[in-house]
Amino acid sequence: MSQSASTVCGPVPTEQLGRTLVHEHILFGFPGSQGDVTCAPRFDRETIVERSVAKLKRYRESYGLGTIVDATPNDCCRNPEILREISEKSGIHILCSSGYYYEGEGATSYYRFRALLGNADEEIYTMMKTEVIEGIAGTGIRAGVIKVASSKDVITDYEKRFFRAAGRVSGETGTPIITHTQEGTMGSEQAELLLANGAKPDRIMIGHSDGSTDLRYHFKVIEKGVSIGFDRFGLEGYTGSPSDAVRVACIIALVKSGYGSQIMVSHDSIYNWIGKPLDVTSPTHSEIIFRDIVPAFKKAGLTDAEIDQLLVENPKRFLAYGSVAK
Repeated sequence: MSQSASTVCGPVPTEQLGRTLVHEHILFGFPGSQGDVTCAPRFDRETIVERSVAKLKRYRESYGLGTIVDATPNDCCRNPEILREISEKSGIHILCSSGYYYEGEGATSYYRFRALLGNADEEIYTMMKTEVIEGIAGTGIRAGVIKVASSKDVITDYEKRFFRAAGRVSGETGTPIITHTQEGTMGSEQAELLLANGAKPDRIMIGHSDGSTDLRYHFKVIEKGVSIGFDRFGLEGYTGSPSDAVRVACIIALVKSGYGSQIMVSHDSIYNWIGKPLDVTSPTHSEIIFRDIVPAFKKAGLTDAEIDQLLVENPKRFLAYGSVAK
């Protein structure tokens, strides 16, 4: 039976997803960026769309890119309607997220205040389930994944609310969950919390796992049955990130240890900053996997089938939308 992924343009059979980057940001802005009115212009939709479409068309034609998961959470300037326009014009499938960022860099005031007034856990659960079942803010665009995030060395009480809600919604709907780990910490704890609240292991990808180069850390996470994201290729030295060469070596070791079916890759690149741009990545950051990493995999001895597993087969299986309740 054919399965589908929930993209910003509607359901797409997973067989059509092709090469997939599972953690990117077409546009992203930190909470508070809307207050910086010195940007001229702060938000230019036409430029954002034009620049993104040109880049994605080039990646499709040059590298065979088929799909991107936009991991931008609700509080970081997520804009599903722009994503839909970009997808329609570029021919690239795009999935958007429902969720909130980690406490240190997210917009925490709203749900902290809501917790003083009532049951914030239920409100977060209802918000996520509405976005994956009915759509986002009247657009009809359904979130194709749930995004949750935790801090370095801890999942705070604030963050746990979102993990509990995500686990419940995923367990009920089959929606995939992607996570943000800070500097490659708390991956095992994230998985345990999501599983305890109803999510199935094959619906979970622990993101930014490549912040750690400790294979024991990766084995501990993978052995819970979840997938891991080596999804910050190109970010070297940023917030403690290791080199891409070390990331490649870790993946080779994991694949040769029999865990190739539980690894996905991406860049965590930002195509368009909302607010003043940050000079933290190169203009070609978002093509490093195709340009540099795939050849490095081949040089290190991975077969074409093993590489396709990381870029095509694993995302195809992971992004399949589950038993969505109407």
